[in-house]
Amino acid sequence: MQRKAPTQSKDPYPLSPILPRRGILTITHPTAAQSICLFTWYHGTLVPMTDQTYPVERVQTGVRIEKRLLKVLKAFAEYHDLTLGDLLEGIVLHAFDGKSPFSPDSLNRIKELKKFYALDLDSTASHRLKETKPERKRKRTS
Repeated sequence: MQRKAPTQSKDPYPLSPILPRRGILTITHPTAAQSICLFTWYHGTLVPMTDQTYPVERVQTGVRIEKRLLKVLKAFAEYHDLTLGDLLEGIVLHAFDGKSPFSPDSLNRIKELKKFYALDLDSTASHRLKETKPERKRKRTS
């Protein structure tokens, strides 16, 4: 079966077997009486994938952080196959731009991790954390 050439129309995106149309994918089968339209929708931040890289110099730090918070961050980084440093850099860069670094799915994952690691802190605890001394094991005297 031969295909007919598309006719000229005012539509800048004439129908074809597979043609992206600004977020719409139209599929027309040659023997089908109907077309199927698939709509794409983005959730979260759309980051254009480019090969552009940014040279940086990283340094080792001795940052102290709440124990359970660190466990959640490490687990979340592991889930996304990131290093803890890469995760923190991403969170901070998003925060500096006033953007949320997490999609709704990521927020749900964080909620699960917080429950698993018994992290009951939220943003209202910020700048109000008071460090306690860790319990030390007693040396046995014999």
